[in-house]
Amino acid sequence: MKFDPKSRDLTVFEALLDARDQFGSGKVVIEDADKQVLDYNKLVLGSLVLGGRLTAGTGQGETVGVLLPNVAGLAVTFFALNAYGRVPALLNFTAGLRNIVSAAKTTMLHTVVTARRFVDAAKLEPVITALEKTEVVPGHHIKIIYLEDVRKQIGTLDKIKGLARSRYARRFHRSQGMTADSPAVVLFTSGTEGQPKGVVLTNRNIVTNARQMFTHADGALSSQDVVFNPLPMFHSFGLTAGTVMPVLNGMHVLLYPTPLHYRQIPKLIREKHASVLFATDTFLAGYARAADEGDLSSMRFVVAGAERVKDQTRELWTKIGTEILEGYGATECAPVIACNLPSSNRCGTVGCALPGMELAIEPVAGISSGGRLKVRGPNIMAGYVKADNPGVVVPPEQGWHDTGDIVEIDDDGYISIKGRAKRFAKIGGEMVSLAAVETLAANAWPEGQHVVVNLPDAKKGEQLILVTDTAGADKDILLQHAREEGFPELWVPKHILVVNNIPVMGSGRWTCRQPPRWSSNPGLCSRSDPTLIGTVKIVLPRPRSLPQLRCSQVRLDLGQFLKQAALGGRFNEPKGVPSKRAGRNGFIELSIDRIWGNKPQ
Repeated sequence: MKFDPKSRDLTVFEALLDARDQFGSGKVVIEDADKQVLDYNKLVLGSLVLGGRLTAGTGQGETVGVLLPNVAGLAVTFFALNAYGRVPALLNFTAGLRNIVSAAKTTMLHTVVTARRFVDAAKLEPVITALEKTEVVPGHHIKIIYLEDVRKQIGTLDKIKGLARSRYARRFHRSQGMTADSPAVVLFTSGTEGQPKGVVLTNRNIVTNARQMFTHADGALSSQDVVFNPLPMFHSFGLTAGTVMPVLNGMHVLLYPTPLHYRQIPKLIREKHASVLFATDTFLAGYARAADEGDLSSMRFVVAGAERVKDQTRELWTKIGTEILEGYGATECAPVIACNLPSSNRCGTVGCALPGMELAIEPVAGISSGGRLKVRGPNIMAGYVKADNPGVVVPPEQGWHDTGDIVEIDDDGYISIKGRAKRFAKIGGEMVSLAAVETLAANAWPEGQHVVVNLPDAKKGEQLILVTDTAGADKDILLQHAREEGFPELWVPKHILVVNNIPVMGSGRWTCRQPPRWSSNPGLCSRSDPTLIGTVKIVLPRPRSLPQLRCSQVRLDLGQFLKQAALGGRFNEPKGVPSKRAGRNGFIELSIDRIWGNKPQ
């Protein structure tokens, strides 16, 4: 199928109307875990009825906050705001109070739509209270609109108006001032390296990326597919790939409110005969391990993004008889940039670029093969909205988005991701990918979660620290594994930190890919009120003469790590006890029984 550039000149709501006309008003396209079922007619009519109430008191082009999980009501709200020329800002309810409030200020929200049932279930009362106290404009606080209240207000007249508008929906929609180049949605970066940025995506961006994906699939997807989407719609993968793309192409979408229900999701996939699944490696591994025989047999293939697919995860799904298609994207690209296909799936790559995209490779000092990837095309964002300049959209320079990723592209156009540019360490003059070192650790301890960070080193410039939740992980084992697998010894981290757990975000990524900057006045939480509690130990190889490695030095090294990671802690007395597990060299262990992080500003 050839990519049609003309299909880009539509708003999201116009594309929905086209899909209704193409696939029939009675075709079911949305279903959620509460068994709310919407066909095209109900989705369009519901959007026009709900939108009339939701947008009361707002102006054309105004950004409206949305704080909802993956339910049918969120899909209706999204299309409703678009139909009436408003721009939904999908707030990440897992980001924490500070980041949610920051996102509201950055996008200058006057209104936030949510649901009482969701606020209660997710324990978001403090967030709602904070938003209600927030003044985006002096003297004007954010107004909270609950869907339950709106539904009660909808009367016969509203339904009659909605029905009338549905009959001339295109004309009505165009009267609301929305065009293909108007903003369609605002999503937010994770904020792990500062305050979250708003990513403004236009209607052209969203519709184009949906069309690009379907065209790129080259017949692998059809209107007969049932798509299971557990990824939150505040994440671009969950919004465009998991929801908008299938809805615009006649597929039945099953929305699930959380990807963390490892046992429930395989059962529901079996019940609904879902054939396509969008998820991340973390979640895919969890579903495959928790599934009973036959639970996932209906899956034709799964599409993975947001993080690298591990070999162990791929093996789990191969045993089920389902192929994992690894893709690649960024929120700024609406989000999909590239993806593998069933007919040409090359493991270790993220496939070829979608049609209509330009790629450019910028050389990076110290990296001989590949370089920094920049992309341009009709799916590239309108721009960022930043906390230091609220409400102002800053477009990408000359339309190019710098992904910040180091990639290689082979002669056939297949893209291999080597790592984030910010996630390379220069050790002894050689550039080492932190992602590659995480892969090394994952191969050694497949069941664990592993994070590698880099810190300054007086002799070699930088050093690597492995943070893992694998009990008993030590450097000698990792070094031996590296030798056996042919990995450079330079990749073996200098220190290993064992922690109770490594938390992940709603997207499946772990929460801190790079330690945040340490401020001159960190404002650490009190010991009586820590924001994070856990047990950490540092394991270092023991030299031939134990006294040569002073425990005070070990404590200093760990203290530096905690400082770089914006953490503080209470140290226990260091113990220099040789261990048989580590061979004749033994190890030194230093533990911390309490850890606390930066107090929210």
